[in-house]
Amino acid sequence: MGASGIDPTFTSLPYRRLGEVALQQAHDLGVTHADFRFERVRHQSLAVRDEALQDASDHEDLGFAVRVVHRGAWGFAAGVLLTPEEAARVAAEAVEVAVVASAMTTREVTLAPEPVHDDVTWCSAYDVDPFAVPVADKAAVLVDWSRRLRAHPAVEHATSGLYQVQENKYYADLAGTRTTQQRIRLQPHFEAMGSNRDTGIFDSMASTAPPVGRGWEFVTGTHHDWDAELADTPELLAEKLTAPGVEAGTYDLVIHPSNLWLTIHESVGHATELDRALGYEANYAGTSFATYDQLGTLRYGSPAMHVTGDRTVPHGLATIGYDDEGVATQSWDLVRDGVLVGYQLDRPMTAMKPELNGGRSNGCAYADSPGHIPIQRMANVSLQPAVDGPGTEELIGRVERGLYVVGDRSWSIDMQRFNFQFTGQRFFRIEDGRLAGQVRDVAYQATTTRFWGSLEAVGGPQTWELHGAFNCGKAQPGQVAAVSHGAPTSLFRGVTILNTSDEAAH
Repeated sequence: MGASGIDPTFTSLPYRRLGEVALQQAHDLGVTHADFRFERVRHQSLAVRDEALQDASDHEDLGFAVRVVHRGAWGFAAGVLLTPEEAARVAAEAVEVAVVASAMTTREVTLAPEPVHDDVTWCSAYDVDPFAVPVADKAAVLVDWSRRLRAHPAVEHATSGLYQVQENKYYADLAGTRTTQQRIRLQPHFEAMGSNRDTGIFDSMASTAPPVGRGWEFVTGTHHDWDAELADTPELLAEKLTAPGVEAGTYDLVIHPSNLWLTIHESVGHATELDRALGYEANYAGTSFATYDQLGTLRYGSPAMHVTGDRTVPHGLATIGYDDEGVATQSWDLVRDGVLVGYQLDRPMTAMKPELNGGRSNGCAYADSPGHIPIQRMANVSLQPAVDGPGTEELIGRVERGLYVVGDRSWSIDMQRFNFQFTGQRFFRIEDGRLAGQVRDVAYQATTTRFWGSLEAVGGPQTWELHGAFNCGKAQPGQVAAVSHGAPTSLFRGVTILNTSDEAAH
């Protein structure tokens, strides 16, 4: 629960009355299902470059939506005028849309059952609402970060920034569920840039701090040592600017969570969305190689691989109490002992495969604004640590010739979430169990099953960290969702390494 609960400027809005009117109108028009969603999403961003504030902007998205099932088809409409008359009109429009859609619907829409959650409230865990902190105070922190980075001779330019979101939602449906929720999330970042005048190389080194479901206390030093990272980053950049290019070949990899989260996101997170596996999501980033007929048999990775979907983990970006279909959120297995055992589900997808999750959705419906319909979105998908697993140094000590990978950068994966390559912020040579300096121009390349099949060991809980992104895209029209991925430091054997500069020259 947040320090001050749900923002009273939200609870003073007339969403309950609008919901009552909209649902009554839909009921009177004979629908088999109707839900009402009222949202206020506040965004604030600040950007600094070379100690100068370049942007400070606020944006608010406020409105409501009505979704119905009528004559076996979906209907949806949204509005921004907060009056009972408009709520009734929008509900009627949603029913009209369903009537038109019914003529083109070959399979009737069915929703998996969900218990009624009557007038429940949920608020994410944070101490200080960043929207209550003066913009001048936030800008001062970012300017200070930029100044400290630029004090080092290797740093020619430095940027810093902060993106914050306060998301409030009220949901109600004809079954009697009513939920009121609030979550805070923020993404602080900085990046130092420099060049090597002898070689002409220009490069950068960025913070590896994750975006978080926390408050302003994260920026001021709780749960992350900003002072240490600001001190270390220029030295890491200086070393990278003079580092040799990697020799392409096969290496063992020890991968830090700040890099591995993105590989999990692309090769496991998207691949285990049931709508992709069934072919219902194809236009935006494709379907999935992990098709439904392989559930329980697909050897996704080694026995050390245990991946969960979780919408309840503290401070996760996809963590919420109830999803946008009124489903209580959960945690469940996706890959256990290296075998595909589950999918991410919303209520319509679950109704198509009722043998999954006891016939209930696991709470993966989400819409990024009141003007968009909920779709199946990713949970916090995380690789679990070994209970008594090794630390990072021990994992590095097991490697004779390899690379230690820290921080994310670019990525590429095919439309089946199968063939991929990833780069990173920094790569350190491992020689005879010890770090031996940075190399550059590195990418690791594999197929999903080959990569996860090469997983020899996962670190213990002391190595596990939660990273993620604000900008996971899906659907057409496109929607954006924030999602976290936890991982321990992990050891992979015999992974193909490319020299990206050499590859670019071919």
